[in-house]
Amino acid sequence: MSKSYVMDACALIAFLRDEPGADIVTSLLRDAEAEKATIYMNRLNLLEVYYDAYRVDGKRKADTEQGLIQKLPMTIKAELSDAVFLEAGRFKAGYKISLADAVAAAEASALGATLITADHEFEAVEQQENITFHWIRPKK
Repeated sequence: MSKSYVMDACALIAFLRDEPGADIVTSLLRDAEAEKATIYMNRLNLLEVYYDAYRVDGKRKADTEQGLIQKLPMTIKAELSDAVFLEAGRFKAGYKISLADAVAAAEASALGATLITADHEFEAVEQQENITFHWIRPKK
């Protein structure tokens, strides 16, 4: 049985920019390619990756990255299920996290998956919720 993961935007951005933690994301993507893992990402989190690249490097770079992302061994969840919708609302109301982060956490919760992240904004969620985190960078 393969392990399930949900990747948030900061983890994918670290991979694309070869930032600290990129090696961990690379390893997880290799596991997914070898069918030892399944990686999901909500389209809202993918939007974060796109607008970040667009803001930093312009449309051409953002479009190029989207082409590369489409080839990764990752399933993009285009719809927001009712369960994810409600759980994301609860996370957003209860924690100081962005809406996109609330969606990533809700996807992980709904799928029983591990959340891949570098965003330590999730620390309160980790302490109080039944979600497993795979940190790609050490806590500060």
